Amino acid sequence: MKYPKNLLSTVAATTLLTMSAGAAFAQEYTINVWTIEGANDNYRHEAIEIAADFMEREAVVLGNDLTINIVAKQFSDWAPYKQAITLAAEAGTAPHIVTTGHEDIAAWSQSGLIVPIEDYIDLDSWPVNDIYPNLLQISSFNGQLWGLPQDAESRPLFLWRDHMKAIGYSNAQIDALPGDIQSGAYTLQNVLEDAKAIQDAGLVEAGYGFYPRASGGPDYWQFYLSFGGKMEDGNGKLLYDSAAMTKFYQFFVDAVALGVTKKNHLGMDWGQWYGEVANGKAGIWHGGTWHYQRYIREGNEDFFGTVQFSLIPAGDADGTSNTITHPLVYLLTRQDDDNEVAIAAELVKIASEPRINALHAIKSSHLGISYAESSIGFYQDDRWAREATSKLLPYATAMPNNVSFTEYHNIMFSGLESAWTGQKSVADAIADVETELRITLGDNIVMQ
Repeated sequence: MKYPKNLLSTVAATTLLTMSAGAAFAQEYTINVWTIEGANDNYRHEAIEIAADFMEREAVVLGNDLTINIVAKQFSDWAPYKQAITLAAEAGTAPHIVTTGHEDIAAWSQSGLIVPIEDYIDLDSWPVNDIYPNLLQISSFNGQLWGLPQDAESRPLFLWRDHMKAIGYSNAQIDALPGDIQSGAYTLQNVLEDAKAIQDAGLVEAGYGFYPRASGGPDYWQFYLSFGGKMEDGNGKLLYDSAAMTKFYQFFVDAVALGVTKKNHLGMDWGQWYGEVANGKAGIWHGGTWHYQRYIREGNEDFFGTVQFSLIPAGDADGTSNTITHPLVYLLTRQDDDNEVAIAAELVKIASEPRINALHAIKSSHLGISYAESSIGFYQDDRWAREATSKLLPYATAMPNNVSFTEYHNIMFSGLESAWTGQKSVADAIADVETELRITLGDNIVMQ
């Protein structure tokens, strides 16, 4: 069933009919919004509140009496948040709007927890038609658009400028590194070489030349892509590339063998990690675009004077420079009242307008979701948002929306950790990963 593309038009038409009968027309809705938020992510729910205010004001202009009560609930930890959503859905009390990672779309759509937003809004209308196509693709599954991106981000490589200068790079060469990385002239092998040179020069302690993120996450798939790996084939099935996975594992094993990365690095305290990379105690590292704000809080008062950032370099000629984005999306849950779902859809659509979304992007150091957002003065005036958007977002891919991908990810990272820490050789780790993938995923994954 297709629902109204513009609820306000429907309300206006109903109002005319009601008024012609001599009765006043008034409607009131309560929309529940659940979000996952950190200290600076309040606009994940406040954008919906702003949208509700707009809808009410538009209704007044049309001569309608529309009241939308937003009841927002914020969570800070993913596991209890997702459990709460699932339990609420089972009890028939799911919030109308939720924010979550795009990877939940596959499972939640197949379970009937969510409904496709494209059934409620016109995809050819603004601002939806201005959202970056790759973000809309990430928000889709099985040929349907299930939600709209709430934000975007990327996971770049970072380099400490003074350390790079100390090992022979000029300012001009450091400025040119993003282009060299994009073209393939600077590869992951160069990362290891420069990390070793930085350590050998005594600029950082042993194990701090190349300082990866402290725990497992989507970031590590970037290194699989760097060696030519793909996560999904052209038919919607997961894809495993043995050669690329082997090179990916070997890169981190080589980093440990060179002494530029610690064998026990994974699992370290994130607070310690942030403090170290923000203040030059590491030479080269990788992290998220939202880290920018944390680096400032950790005492880096001259980010652009001290840090260079870029795509993750290619591993070899088989791969390419890349970055992964993991946008959160606004999703609509299934409800008994279709009008409430339509109201929720319109709220999400309005919240996606450039000026509203920019409030979240700038405050939380995320990236915009649409072309027009980059031209908003508030966004354009922020150097980090401006440069990170142009350097990274056009080249961002994402983990596939596939119900089996979480299992794939867990198996991949367990294998990486076993090789990284020396529990297994790369060959043994790969053999065990391949065995487990065949047993666990069967026909759901293509093995190459």
